[in-house]
Amino acid sequence: MVTAKAQLNYARMSPQKVRRVADVIRGLPIGAARVQLSLLPQRPAPVLRKLLASAVDNAKQRGLAESDLIICSLVVNEGPVFKRSMPRAHGRATPIRKRTSHIILVVGEKTHNI
Repeated sequence: MVTAKAQLNYARMSPQKVRRVADVIRGLPIGAARVQLSLLPQRPAPVLRKLLASAVDNAKQRGLAESDLIICSLVVNEGPVFKRSMPRAHGRATPIRKRTSHIILVVGEKTHNI
């Protein structure tokens, strides 16, 4: 099975929030995934839509037809955490963790079972 991959590193979004959107489109055909991503209001949706377009273009370069593609794998890993502090009352400070994500999207041809 021929596959094509697109990867986005250091996306400034929490992996937990990206995974919620990724769970919706994992395993879907490309057309259905595009529709789902255009309708979702969450912030990771446009980022995943752009990553999906990149993976489809990579698949076309490898000679795959867009109509036969499905999302084979969609993995959201945790990236480095930027640590900041927020001033609080009485001279204290509390930590703020700005999380990042590494997203790997693999598309491939769907198998035709008879």
